[in-house]
Amino acid sequence: MKRSAEAEMMDLPDQPRELLIDDLRNLRLINRYLGCHRNALRGLARAMGGRSARRFALLDVGTGSADIPAVIAQWARRRKIAAHISALEREGVTLELAAARTRDFSEISIIRGDALAPPFRAKSFDFVLASQLLHHFPDEQIVALLRTWAGLARRAVIVSDLVRHPLAYHGIRLLTKTFTRNVMTLTDAPLSVKRALTVEEWRALFRRADVGNVFVEGALPFRVLGLIWPQG
Repeated sequence: MKRSAEAEMMDLPDQPRELLIDDLRNLRLINRYLGCHRNALRGLARAMGGRSARRFALLDVGTGSADIPAVIAQWARRRKIAAHISALEREGVTLELAAARTRDFSEISIIRGDALAPPFRAKSFDFVLASQLLHHFPDEQIVALLRTWAGLARRAVIVSDLVRHPLAYHGIRLLTKTFTRNVMTLTDAPLSVKRALTVEEWRALFRRADVGNVFVEGALPFRVLGLIWPQG
């Protein structure tokens, strides 16, 4: 299966508000039940190196409706860690939803901004996390984004994303048809798999970024976990 360059509906401007809100609800379900939450937490734990911490600052890039920051905040609360999470999102309707859904989380700040030009000074965060985001970009932009985020992270960049595989493509097509009629979800969920990379392709792009030590491995089901420990 070749990698697709076709734009997902979510990435196109002026999508109907209710269609987008319902799609985001579906994405939260997919993230919860298909390993995205687990993979992000596993990445954070690995980035922390097994060491106990009293606090950390994390940037979640392209946060969507901020379900990943909420999961991280709950994880940190259980461990009595003071987490300060900045959730970056550029789309207005999505930003509003993220703010509404994180009202009970004082640890989370919702910020409007672009992943390509995040409005922060160098080394502003311990960790920079991108979950289910990088597959939206072509190879050259993925490399550029990894370099940009490495400049923001004091400790590590964490990437949780999809792996391109025919079984993943056909599986998500069948699964989404069983629980939704939302055309955005039905279009974008399988297209996301086609836009993703293989584990070896992910590993090659991390190495091309050349900004520190890297770790890339596959995770179930059809996920990848990547980390960069920036130089210096």
